[in-house]
Amino acid sequence: MRALTLLLLAVPLAACNRAEPEVGAVLPDGRLATAQLITATGAPAGRATLREVAGGVRVTLDVNSLPTGTHGAHVHTTGRCDAPDFASAGPHWNPANSKHGTLNPQGPHAGDMPNIEIGRDGRGTVGITLAGATLDGMLDADGAAMMVHATADDLQTDPSGNSGARIACGVFAPV
Repeated sequence: MRALTLLLLAVPLAACNRAEPEVGAVLPDGRLATAQLITATGAPAGRATLREVAGGVRVTLDVNSLPTGTHGAHVHTTGRCDAPDFASAGPHWNPANSKHGTLNPQGPHAGDMPNIEIGRDGRGTVGITLAGATLDGMLDADGAAMMVHATADDLQTDPSGNSGARIACGVFAPV
């Protein structure tokens, strides 16, 4: 009887000692969505991936054939990429109605990402975990899009960080 009592006491304690995975940790059953980016002329420009992770969604952006320099990158609220200006993708994904930018005391938007550096070979990669984001929230009835802008995002000016024209866009679809 004493062994059974000790066992019954140990089970809840073991459960309490299980640490929650750290934000950003890969979930074995995490879902994916991808977007194939295109330019305004329809040329391929790379790929973006959304991956469910502990506490949010990991966004990875790999671009090619884009102009050298620093460019703003954001998840936009609508899954449409109508050329030539990609305005159909709507504003940045912002379910909490925050202000734009990580340097803005009232920000950031949920879809705000760091700038992407594109080398002389036209390639660049950036990734971030959007804490609190969900794949279901991004892939709602009107979907979501990945956007690359013509210039650097200043990370504070609302609503878009003065990051210029939209030069590459891709619509996310579940994998």
